[in-house]
Amino acid sequence: MVSSPAYDPPTVPSAGPSDAPPVRHTGTIVVACLAVCLAQIGLVLPAAINGVIQRSLQTSGAELTWISDAFLVPAAVLALTFGVVGDLYGRKKLLVGGALLAAVGYLVSATSDSAAQLITGQALSGIGAAALFPASLAMITAGTPTPAARARGLASWTTALSLGAFIAPLLSGAVVEHTSFRWAFAVTGVLALITAVVAWLLTAESSAPEGRSLDWPGQITIALALLTLLYGIIQGPTDGWGSVPVVASFVAAALMLGAFVVAETRSASPMLRLELFRIRAFAASAAMAVIGMFGFLGGAYDLSIRLGVIQHQSPLRAAVPFLIIQGITPFIWPLLARLLHKVGPGPMLVTGFTALAAAQLWLRAVPVHETGIPALLGPLVLNGVGFGLVVAAITAAAVNVVPPHLTGMASATTSLVRDLGQTLGPALVGAVALAMAADQLTGSLRAAPLTPAEHGTATAILDAGGPLALHTADLGPLSAKIAPFTERALTDGYNNGLLLTAAACVAAAVIAAVFLGVRPRGTELTGTEGHQA
Repeated sequence: MVSSPAYDPPTVPSAGPSDAPPVRHTGTIVVACLAVCLAQIGLVLPAAINGVIQRSLQTSGAELTWISDAFLVPAAVLALTFGVVGDLYGRKKLLVGGALLAAVGYLVSATSDSAAQLITGQALSGIGAAALFPASLAMITAGTPTPAARARGLASWTTALSLGAFIAPLLSGAVVEHTSFRWAFAVTGVLALITAVVAWLLTAESSAPEGRSLDWPGQITIALALLTLLYGIIQGPTDGWGSVPVVASFVAAALMLGAFVVAETRSASPMLRLELFRIRAFAASAAMAVIGMFGFLGGAYDLSIRLGVIQHQSPLRAAVPFLIIQGITPFIWPLLARLLHKVGPGPMLVTGFTALAAAQLWLRAVPVHETGIPALLGPLVLNGVGFGLVVAAITAAAVNVVPPHLTGMASATTSLVRDLGQTLGPALVGAVALAMAADQLTGSLRAAPLTPAEHGTATAILDAGGPLALHTADLGPLSAKIAPFTERALTDGYNNGLLLTAAACVAAAVIAAVFLGVRPRGTELTGTEGHQA
């Protein structure tokens, strides 16, 4: 899984009044950087080792998707609430608690002998990461009393976040190259423990409870809506789209989404201000964030399956493409900042989403037997450049069209809907690819020159675990007989997934062109925009 190397925080808290003495600036910045680096490592960690995880635990396609989304869901839906919790009860407590919970999650993952245990560990680590993102940012804003110090602190924070995204695939690939995938989680768990200890020793407590309150009805309903929606999407290919659990999950998702709208309408302090969506340009920006980030992360998940599961590449070799994608944005960030000033977010978003769509289609055209980096370099670089343009401009597009007093909420809302889009990426791509691959394999196995016993064995594994399980099962001579069919079906299925992600990126580009325009125009960066890197 690939995530943004430039995580936009859900909110940028003001330093505000604090009930604690001034913190030590250097210690605060060091701890905040360590924490956000840890959180971002967790987001990107499975990218290079999805194939090893699948082969080690013999997971089904649905289970492999859940392993990624179990981390992404809490990171997406809990960050706003944890930001309020830190302001109310203390950022240091939140950061230490988040790091310790992440460590527990990584311990569970590192000792897992089943997909269910690994999914549980990922969920716990994701909850911890959801606390680390806002807590680390708020500690910097609270611990840097001057504009110059705050600018340096925020620059360090975003640099550490980008570093976490860059080193995660390298760390997991290098560790798993010589040992079990479990050691990648174990090493990250040690880093989480170090983060908790250093935070406890080097930082003082701070809080800003004035005017802050929790929106539990909104938080609970949006979490249930997303979980039930994902359950239906992910389990649909396995359980059947007309099965009672899948249909019930979609009904529950619709009901919970309706309850969320009602809760936010009535809340005195909503986590999501629905009136923002009455501004057409802001609503368009939110739609771009959901659709476009689904396209980007769905394509990245598709690439991880191609490398690790279909091609059986080693973890270290599978890490290299993600290093290329993640390394582009930090490298070109000064140029992106100047473009944002000179041409504005509209042209950048149109160009960025178009580049992402072209990268997905280019990757689709690369034959699956091409395993070297040279064949993939073009789409990888185009993907990285497109994503850099999008991540630089997406928040600016939202905050530039709302009244000044709502820019903070607009930035937070954009981050929330973008994270939701990223969470849907693996789910929808996996559902489309696996459903198509299963249908194709069912027909291929009937026509394959197999004995009745061999056909029965292959069909039983396909029905129980899906195409991925059949492709990686050790069936002796039978594996060699069915390998061409499973590889072709999975390649076709995930290539169709790339068509879906490319179409999503094109749709986002069209929305940007219609509502934000393609003509360059000057724009001034607000403090919030300037802090995204």
